[in-house]
Amino acid sequence: MLRIAIQSKGRLNEESLRLLAEIGIGIDEGRRKFLARARNFPAEVLYLRDDDIPGVVAAGTASLGIVGLNEVEEKAAGVTVVRKLGFGGCRLSLAIPKGEAYEGPASLAGRRIATSYPRILQRFLDEKGVQACVEVITGSVEVAPAAGIADAIFDIVSSGGTLVENGLKEVETVLRSEAVLIAGPHLSAEEQAILDEMLFRIDSHLLSQDKKYLLMNLPEAAVEEAIRILPAMRSPTVMPLALKGWCSMHSVVREADLWDKIRQLKAIGAEGIFVLNVDKLIP
Repeated sequence: MLRIAIQSKGRLNEESLRLLAEIGIGIDEGRRKFLARARNFPAEVLYLRDDDIPGVVAAGTASLGIVGLNEVEEKAAGVTVVRKLGFGGCRLSLAIPKGEAYEGPASLAGRRIATSYPRILQRFLDEKGVQACVEVITGSVEVAPAAGIADAIFDIVSSGGTLVENGLKEVETVLRSEAVLIAGPHLSAEEQAILDEMLFRIDSHLLSQDKKYLLMNLPEAAVEEAIRILPAMRSPTVMPLALKGWCSMHSVVREADLWDKIRQLKAIGAEGIFVLNVDKLIP
């Protein structure tokens, strides 16, 4: 059985549970228990603070963890990132009071920088050859300059709204983060087999996320041009219609390309175009 550590509350908790549900791993009891069993899959979920997850996975108390890459980088716990999961996106950035000038990392020399991520910050400063004073603060880092505790901050940024509210401006992105699936160093053969099945399901889910399924009718004379427009996974599906000279074509496209493809298809006579969501895409 796999034990999967996830964040006990917040957006990452909700999105982690949603991902597990999408791949057929339903969790009983939700957040009401510290430890909850999965339905129809040999796993259980352990609810923890996000900054505890890398260490717990490294120690083998949990087999896997879903946590932000920022926490993995900060803890340097000796775990392996086995998949990036595509949600929980944010960045770790430097910010300074909006009225101050910034001419690169050298501007931080001799300054006090408040952060909850001292390891990542110090690594960045060392790489840039900058000597600064790292002030470790847990929570409400953005108020440090106004409180006179620091001259700059290094913190998680999502939309940037909190920085603006506190009179700060983002000047340097150091790390782009998202939720990742991590594994410890000592999985048993049974755990590895279960993880392989879980990864197969995750990959099928992730592959479908930016895809749309197209169904359309078009003249048979336009099939070759439509195939050029729609290369699909291997080749589009083409089936004859009862109406002579017409056929039906099915294909998968990237959502980012959808409207451009539709425009091209309409130009060669396609009609009755259906656009459907792709729930899972098995490679």
